[in-house]
Amino acid sequence: TVAERIRESLVTERVLATLATLLACAAAILACTGLYGLLAYTVARQTREIGLRLALGAHPRAVTAKVLTDSLVLTGIGIALGLGGALALARFARGLVFQITPADPISIAAASVLMLVVAGLASALPAWRAARIDPVVALKVE
Repeated sequence: TVAERIRESLVTERVLATLATLLACAAAILACTGLYGLLAYTVARQTREIGLRLALGAHPRAVTAKVLTDSLVLTGIGIALGLGGALALARFARGLVFQITPADPISIAAASVLMLVVAGLASALPAWRAARIDPVVALKVE
């Protein structure tokens, strides 16, 4: 039937789309893991500073907001650099995408929002841990 012939003619495109989706998911997981590791290390290095802030009366919510803000600033810089690189290399990808331009604003916005969500998920646990630091223990740690 015509439907079977259409389905057969699109096998290669579907395989490539599935492969691209799997690679994109792997890249998002790697980005989340890397950002989590960086933020966990940063929070561990700043234990004394965070403990001092809490001892001087900072609200745990303010500490959480600081860690999340630091994460989102790093993510924003990464998105800006990635967007610049993607737009610079867009002419090479014209033949690889179907029915969209490489500089499609919807795709760029979706990828940017996805990276912000990944960054929020990656920074949630370090921010929560930073807010729960005991000031007395943090100030005694040498």
